[in-house]
Amino acid sequence: MLISRTLIDATTASRLPAHDVLFVDTRFDLTQPGGRDPGKGDQDYALSHIRGAVRADLDRDLADMATPSNGRGRHPLPDAASFSAWLARAGWRPDLQVVAYDAAGGSLAAARFWWLARLAGLDNVAVLDGGWPAWIAAGLPVDNAVPVREATAVHVAFDAAGTVSADELAEGVAAGRLVLLDARAAPRFRGEVEPLDPVAGHVPGARNRPFSDNLEADGTFRPAEALKQAFRSLIGPHDPADVVHMCGSGVTACHNLLAMEYAGLCGSRLYAPSWSGWVSDASRGVATGDT
Repeated sequence: MLISRTLIDATTASRLPAHDVLFVDTRFDLTQPGGRDPGKGDQDYALSHIRGAVRADLDRDLADMATPSNGRGRHPLPDAASFSAWLARAGWRPDLQVVAYDAAGGSLAAARFWWLARLAGLDNVAVLDGGWPAWIAAGLPVDNAVPVREATAVHVAFDAAGTVSADELAEGVAAGRLVLLDARAAPRFRGEVEPLDPVAGHVPGARNRPFSDNLEADGTFRPAEALKQAFRSLIGPHDPADVVHMCGSGVTACHNLLAMEYAGLCGSRLYAPSWSGWVSDASRGVATGDT
C-alpha cells in the first residue's frame, strides 16, 4: 500500500482500501473572538463528511483547553495520554494510513493533527492536499453517517525534542543559532493589527513566513521545489533543525512545519505557546515592523 507522510491528493486518498485508511475530519472555525464559532466543525461534520471519517476537534481533541494556560498559549498542547485516548477511540492501528483534512488547505487543524501525530511517533500520517474543498470538487464520496470503529489499545509518548521553550528560543535567536519563522499574516507580524492577543508585534529576531504563502490559489500546496527555494531564502545556510516555527497559538505554525517537511527540509521544531504564550510574560521583548 502507498504510504504518505506529508501530503496526499484527493484522488489517491479516495482509492485507498477502506480497511487500510483512517480519515480524520478536523474542520474548525478559527476566526477572531465575536465571529468564532467553536461548534461549526462539529455541525459541518454532522451534515456531511468524507465517508468513514472520524472527528477530531481542535479545542476538544488537539488542545488542552480545560487546564489554565499558565503561559502555554491559547491552544495549549494536549498531553500524550489524551492523544492516546483519542487514537484508541478512533481505532488507530500502526498499519493504517491516516489522512487528516480541514476546509482550509490544511492550514487550520489538519496540520496541527499531522504534527501531533508525528510528535507521537506516528509515521503514516498525511494531510489531504486541498482539504475538504478539493474532495468535493473531485465529486468523491461523502455521507453523514458516524462510523462505528472498534477501539484499540494505544499508548504513545510525545518527543520533547520537537518543541522549544521560551528561554531556549530567546537565547537561540539572540545568539544566531536558531531561526524563528512566524506564520501569521504580515500586518499582525508587523504589529499593525492584533485581533486576538493583548499585545501586537512579534518576537525580536523573528522572520515572517505567512502560512498562506505555502498554498496555490485553489488551496493546494505549491510544488515542493518552489517551497524548498522559498524556505531556503529565509533560513539561509541554517540547517532545518535550527528552524523554530510559531504563530498566534501554535496551530497555523504547523502548516509551515508541514510545508518544510514536504519540501524535504526536515527536522524543524515548534514553539507551541507561540505569540499568545510569549506575551503572557510582560518581561519578554516585543518588536514591531518588518524586523
